Amino acid sequence: MKLMVIILNKTDALEYLLEGLSASGIRGATIIDSSGMAETLSKLGSSIISASLRGLFSGDEENKTIISVIKNNQLDAARKVVYNTVGDLSQPNTGILFTLPIDFVEGTVKRPRAIKPPDE
Repeated sequence: MKLMVIILNKTDALEYLLEGLSASGIRGATIIDSSGMAETLSKLGSSIISASLRGLFSGDEENKTIISVIKNNQLDAARKVVYNTVGDLSQPNTGILFTLPIDFVEGTVKRPRAIKPPDE
């Protein structure tokens, strides 16, 4: 199992990305509103961000962070969906995709509860 993390800069692609992941068999994900460090420093008026760079951050640019537990064999399909939806991640303002190995997971597969026979 892997923890897949997608930091999506192209938030207008979120719906299509989630639909594509679902169609590829990835059924669950958590979506978190997020923002980058440079943008946050700009909003805070940090002196670290120069005045010339501050104009690049309008304050409207929020990201979506998508996290999902996937099976090892689902990564290639997920990558294809991301690239087909978002584009080449090596291009600016698209996103970041990475995975981490998971040693243990519980609660991702909902198993039907055993039905107890009625008391007689």
